Parts: sequence; structure tokens; C-alpha cells
Amino acid sequence: MIELYQAEWCPFSSAVRERLTELHLDFVAHQVEPWPEQRVALVERAGTDSIPVLLADGRPFVGTREIFEFLDTFELPPTGVEHRRRYHEHAPARQRDTTGKLLGRGAPIPAAVDSAP
Repeated sequence: MIELYQAEWCPFSSAVRERLTELHLDFVAHQVEPWPEQRVALVERAGTDSIPVLLADGRPFVGTREIFEFLDTFELPPTGVEHRRRYHEHAPARQRDTTGKLLGRGAPIPAAVDSAP
């Protein structure tokens, strides 16, 4: 089983999720705490507080460079190219911050949460 330690707001995590989708690889996503110093469980599991971290075959791959090197060992299925095309087709929605606007419709976040620790 492939496990991804990540955060939805992290663009590097997003790139890894996209590559996993292109490769048609199922994975379990584990959400981490927002600040590195809070990620005690991740440090215990993978030896780092940085994200993204991919655990596969009992080995941690830390950061997009290591993760992509590992994922490059997999063969791209026929649907991989179409997933990349769809990714590019949705670029305008990412540029317009569509997800940020949708999140704004949810429960309000207390102002104290908006500041760094």
C-alpha cells in the first residue's frame, strides 16, 4: 500500500497526487499538522517533518524529487496522458482560486487561526 503524508494546501503534495493519479496508483492520504514543529507523528514514522512524504514498500521517499524518482519506475498507463491533459484544462480554475472560494463558503475559521504559531 502506498501512503502519502501531505496537506491539501501544499502545492508539492498536489503535484504528487496528480502524478499518482496519472499512474493510476491508489494511495491512502494522511493529513499532517499545518506546522513542521507539530508533526511529531510524521517524524516518528518517516524521520522528517517535511511534506510530502510517500511511504511505499516500507521505505520513505521525502520531497517531490525523491518521490518522483520512485514514481518514474512505474509504467504510465494509457489513461495517464489524458489525466495530464485534464490537469492542464483545469489550470484556469486553479488560477482563479476556485478551491479557496469554495472553502470560503464553509464554516468560518476564527481569526486567530489565520496567524502563524
